Amino acid sequence: MLTVDFGLMPIKGGERVLDLGCGPGRHTWYVCKLDHCSVYAVDYDLESLQKAKYMLCMMDAENETKGKWTVLMGNALTLPFSDKSFDKIVCSEVLEHVLDDGQAVRELLRVLKDDGELAVSVPTYLPETIYWKLSEAYHTNPGGHIRIYKERLLIDMLQSNNLKVYAVRHKHAFHSIYWLLRCIFGVRNEKALIPAIYHKFLAWQIDSKSGVWHRLEGFFDHLFPKSVVVYLRKAPNVDSGA
Repeated sequence: MLTVDFGLMPIKGGERVLDLGCGPGRHTWYVCKLDHCSVYAVDYDLESLQKAKYMLCMMDAENETKGKWTVLMGNALTLPFSDKSFDKIVCSEVLEHVLDDGQAVRELLRVLKDDGELAVSVPTYLPETIYWKLSEAYHTNPGGHIRIYKERLLIDMLQSNNLKVYAVRHKHAFHSIYWLLRCIFGVRNEKALIPAIYHKFLAWQIDSKSGVWHRLEGFFDHLFPKSVVVYLRKAPNVDSGA
Protein backbone atom coordinates (compact mmCIF):
# COMPACT_ATOMS: atom_id res chain seq x y z
CA MET A 1 0.00 0.00 0.00
CA LEU A 2 1.68 3.17 -1.22
CA THR A 3 1.00 6.57 0.29
CA VAL A 4 3.03 8.48 -2.30
CA ASP A 5 1.65 8.53 -5.86
CA PHE A 6 4.60 8.05 -8.21
CA GLY A 7 2.40 9.21 -11.05
CA LEU A 8 2.66 12.66 -9.47
CA MET A 9 6.35 12.27 -8.66
CA PRO A 10 7.71 10.05 -11.46
CA ILE A 11 11.03 8.32 -10.93
CA LYS A 12 13.28 8.42 -14.01
CA GLY A 13 15.94 5.92 -14.95
CA GLY A 14 19.23 6.45 -13.17
CA GLU A 15 17.88 8.77 -10.47
CA ARG A 16 18.92 8.61 -6.81
CA VAL A 17 16.01 8.30 -4.41
CA LEU A 18 15.87 8.63 -0.61
CA ASP A 19 13.11 6.87 1.34
CA LEU A 20 13.42 8.54 4.74
CA GLY A 21 11.60 6.74 7.52
CA CYS A 22 11.20 3.77 5.21
CA GLY A 23 9.67 1.44 7.81
CA PRO A 24 9.44 -2.09 6.32
CA GLY A 25 10.16 -0.52 2.93
CA ARG A 26 6.90 -0.29 0.94
CA HIS A 27 8.00 2.73 -1.13
CA THR A 28 11.53 1.36 -1.53
CA TRP A 29 10.17 -1.91 -2.94
CA TYR A 30 8.31 0.01 -5.62
CA VAL A 31 11.27 2.19 -6.63
CA CYS A 32 13.59 -0.83 -6.80
CA LYS A 33 11.46 -2.26 -9.59
CA LEU A 34 12.07 0.81 -11.75
CA ASP A 35 14.77 1.28 -14.37
CA HIS A 36 18.28 1.42 -12.91
CA CYS A 37 17.55 3.71 -9.98
CA SER A 38 19.51 3.85 -6.75
CA VAL A 39 17.32 3.95 -3.65
CA TYR A 40 18.46 4.50 -0.08
CA ALA A 41 16.08 3.22 2.61
CA VAL A 42 16.74 5.00 5.91
CA ASP A 43 15.08 4.51 9.30
CA TYR A 44 16.11 4.70 12.96
CA ASP A 45 14.26 1.49 13.88
CA LEU A 46 16.39 -1.65 13.51
CA GLU A 47 13.47 -4.08 13.28
CA SER A 48 11.91 -2.12 10.41
CA LEU A 49 15.23 -2.03 8.58
CA GLN A 50 15.66 -5.78 8.99
CA LYS A 51 12.22 -6.37 7.48
CA ALA A 52 13.00 -4.01 4.59
CA LYS A 53 16.31 -5.71 3.88
CA TYR A 54 14.77 -9.18 4.03
CA MET A 55 12.10 -8.27 1.47
CA LEU A 56 14.61 -6.58 -0.82
CA CYS A 57 16.85 -9.66 -0.72
CA MET A 58 13.84 -11.80 -1.60
CA MET A 59 13.06 -9.48 -4.51
CA ASP A 60 16.66 -9.77 -5.70
CA ALA A 61 16.40 -13.55 -5.58
CA GLU A 62 13.24 -13.40 -7.72
CA ASN A 63 14.89 -10.96 -10.17
CA GLU A 64 12.25 -8.33 -9.37
CA THR A 65 14.70 -5.50 -8.77
CA LYS A 66 16.21 -3.44 -11.58
CA GLY A 67 18.00 -0.81 -9.52
CA LYS A 68 20.45 -0.70 -6.65
CA TRP A 69 19.35 -0.43 -3.03
CA THR A 70 20.97 0.39 0.29
CA VAL A 71 19.40 -0.02 3.72
CA LEU A 72 20.91 1.94 6.58
CA MET A 73 20.11 3.31 10.01
CA GLY A 74 19.91 7.09 10.22
CA ASN A 75 18.42 10.06 12.01
CA ALA A 76 16.19 12.52 10.15
CA LEU A 77 17.86 15.41 12.00
CA THR A 78 21.39 14.57 10.79
CA LEU A 79 21.23 12.69 7.51
CA PRO A 80 24.48 10.88 6.56
CA PHE A 81 24.58 12.24 3.00
CA SER A 82 26.33 15.09 1.24
CA ASP A 83 24.51 18.16 -0.07
CA LYS A 84 22.31 17.72 -3.16
CA SER A 85 22.61 13.93 -3.19
CA PHE A 86 19.10 12.96 -4.32
CA ASP A 87 16.78 13.60 -7.26
CA LYS A 88 13.65 12.48 -5.37
CA ILE A 89 12.82 12.04 -1.68
CA VAL A 90 9.95 10.22 0.02
CA CYS A 91 9.26 11.29 3.62
CA SER A 92 6.08 9.43 4.52
CA GLU A 93 4.62 9.54 8.06
CA VAL A 94 7.86 10.77 9.62
CA LEU A 95 7.60 14.42 10.71
CA GLU A 96 4.92 13.70 13.33
CA HIS A 97 7.50 11.52 15.15
CA VAL A 98 10.60 13.75 15.24
CA LEU A 99 11.38 16.24 17.99
CA ASP A 100 12.50 19.03 15.65
CA ASP A 101 10.45 18.85 12.46
CA GLY A 102 11.93 22.12 11.18
CA GLN A 103 15.44 20.69 11.35
CA ALA A 104 14.25 17.52 9.60
CA VAL A 105 12.83 19.60 6.74
CA ARG A 106 16.07 21.58 6.48
CA GLU A 107 17.98 18.31 6.19
CA LEU A 108 15.66 17.12 3.44
CA LEU A 109 16.23 20.39 1.61
CA ARG A 110 20.00 20.08 2.04
CA VAL A 111 20.28 16.62 0.49
CA LEU A 112 17.76 17.30 -2.31
CA LYS A 113 19.15 18.46 -5.65
CA ASP A 114 18.08 21.75 -7.21
CA ASP A 115 14.77 21.16 -9.02
CA GLY A 116 14.51 17.84 -7.17
CA GLU A 117 11.14 16.67 -5.91
CA LEU A 118 9.96 15.70 -2.44
CA ALA A 119 6.78 14.00 -1.19
CA VAL A 120 5.87 14.53 2.47
CA SER A 121 2.93 12.83 4.18
CA VAL A 122 1.58 13.19 7.71
CA PRO A 123 -1.65 12.13 9.45
CA THR A 124 -4.57 14.49 8.81
CA TYR A 125 -5.76 16.83 11.52
CA LEU A 126 -9.35 15.72 12.27
CA PRO A 127 -8.90 11.93 12.57
CA GLU A 128 -5.65 12.39 14.47
CA THR A 129 -7.31 14.76 16.95
CA ILE A 130 -10.13 12.27 17.52
CA TYR A 131 -7.67 9.42 18.13
CA TRP A 132 -5.74 11.49 20.68
CA LYS A 133 -8.94 12.30 22.56
CA LEU A 134 -10.17 8.70 22.53
CA SER A 135 -6.93 6.99 23.52
CA GLU A 136 -3.95 8.26 25.48
CA ALA A 137 -2.10 5.09 24.48
CA TYR A 138 -2.37 6.08 20.80
CA HIS A 139 0.08 8.93 21.20
CA THR A 140 2.10 7.88 24.27
CA ASN A 141 3.59 4.66 22.89
CA PRO A 142 7.40 4.82 22.48
CA GLY A 143 8.16 6.21 19.04
CA GLY A 144 4.59 7.45 18.66
CA HIS A 145 3.21 10.71 17.33
CA ILE A 146 4.23 13.82 19.21
CA ARG A 147 2.30 16.46 17.24
CA ILE A 148 -0.78 16.97 15.09
CA TYR A 149 -0.54 19.00 11.88
CA LYS A 150 -3.09 21.33 10.41
CA GLU A 151 -2.67 21.07 6.65
CA ARG A 152 -2.21 24.78 6.06
CA LEU A 153 0.47 25.07 8.76
CA LEU A 154 2.34 22.08 7.35
CA ILE A 155 2.34 23.58 3.87
CA ASP A 156 3.45 26.97 5.23
CA MET A 157 6.38 25.34 7.06
CA LEU A 158 7.48 23.49 3.93
CA GLN A 159 7.16 26.54 1.70
CA SER A 160 9.10 28.67 4.17
CA ASN A 161 12.06 26.39 3.39
CA ASN A 162 12.02 27.34 -0.31
CA LEU A 163 10.04 24.28 -1.34
CA LYS A 164 7.29 24.93 -3.88
CA VAL A 165 4.08 22.90 -3.63
CA TYR A 166 2.82 21.49 -6.91
CA ALA A 167 0.20 19.00 -5.66
CA VAL A 168 -1.68 17.98 -2.50
CA ARG A 169 -3.55 14.71 -2.13
CA HIS A 170 -5.47 12.87 0.61
CA LYS A 171 -5.19 9.14 1.19
CA HIS A 172 -6.25 6.04 3.12
CA ALA A 173 -9.76 6.79 4.36
CA PHE A 174 -10.33 3.10 5.10
CA HIS A 175 -7.36 3.18 7.46
CA SER A 176 -8.95 6.09 9.34
CA ILE A 177 -11.76 3.72 10.28
CA TYR A 178 -9.32 1.03 11.38
CA TRP A 179 -7.48 3.33 13.77
CA LEU A 180 -10.76 4.67 15.10
CA LEU A 181 -11.73 1.10 16.00
CA ARG A 182 -8.32 0.48 17.55
CA CYS A 183 -8.69 3.56 19.74
CA ILE A 184 -12.20 2.55 20.82
CA PHE A 185 -11.37 -1.07 21.62
CA GLY A 186 -7.83 -0.48 22.92
CA VAL A 187 -4.73 0.41 20.93
CA ARG A 188 -2.69 -2.17 22.79
CA ASN A 189 -5.40 -4.84 22.52
CA GLU A 190 -4.39 -6.33 19.18
CA LYS A 191 -6.77 -9.28 19.69
CA ALA A 192 -9.91 -7.16 19.92
CA LEU A 193 -12.44 -8.84 17.65
CA ILE A 194 -13.96 -5.95 15.67
CA PRO A 195 -10.65 -4.22 14.74
CA ALA A 196 -9.22 -7.66 13.86
CA ILE A 197 -12.11 -8.39 11.51
CA TYR A 198 -11.81 -4.96 9.91
CA HIS A 199 -8.05 -5.45 9.50
CA LYS A 200 -8.74 -8.62 7.49
CA PHE A 201 -11.00 -6.56 5.24
CA LEU A 202 -8.22 -3.99 4.77
CA ALA A 203 -5.72 -6.69 3.83
CA TRP A 204 -8.19 -8.21 1.38
CA GLN A 205 -9.02 -4.83 -0.14
CA ILE A 206 -5.32 -4.03 -0.70
CA ASP A 207 -4.51 -7.46 -2.13
CA SER A 208 -7.58 -7.60 -4.38
CA LYS A 209 -6.68 -4.33 -6.16
CA SER A 210 -10.40 -3.97 -6.86
CA GLY A 211 -11.22 -0.88 -8.90
CA VAL A 212 -14.59 -0.57 -7.15
CA TRP A 213 -13.09 -0.43 -3.66
CA HIS A 214 -10.31 1.87 -4.88
CA ARG A 215 -12.85 4.34 -6.25
CA LEU A 216 -14.97 4.09 -3.10
CA GLU A 217 -12.00 4.85 -0.89
CA GLY A 218 -11.08 7.71 -3.23
CA PHE A 219 -14.51 9.21 -2.57
CA PHE A 220 -14.12 8.89 1.21
CA ASP A 221 -10.61 10.36 0.97
CA HIS A 222 -12.38 13.70 0.48
CA LEU A 223 -14.23 13.24 3.79
CA PHE A 224 -11.96 11.57 6.35
CA PRO A 225 -8.51 10.71 4.93
CA LYS A 226 -5.87 9.21 7.19
CA SER A 227 -2.99 11.03 5.49
CA VAL A 228 -2.30 14.22 3.58
CA VAL A 229 0.50 14.06 0.99
CA VAL A 230 2.24 17.24 -0.15
CA TYR A 231 4.36 17.18 -3.33
CA LEU A 232 7.07 19.81 -3.57
CA ARG A 233 9.92 20.92 -5.79
CA LYS A 234 13.14 22.55 -4.59
CA ALA A 235 13.84 25.93 -6.10
CA PRO A 236 17.29 26.06 -7.77
CA ASN A 237 20.25 27.83 -6.18
CA VAL A 238 18.80 27.67 -2.67
CA ASP A 239 21.26 27.87 0.19
CA SER A 240 20.10 24.96 2.37
CA GLY A 241 22.13 26.25 5.30
CA ALA A 242 20.07 29.44 5.52
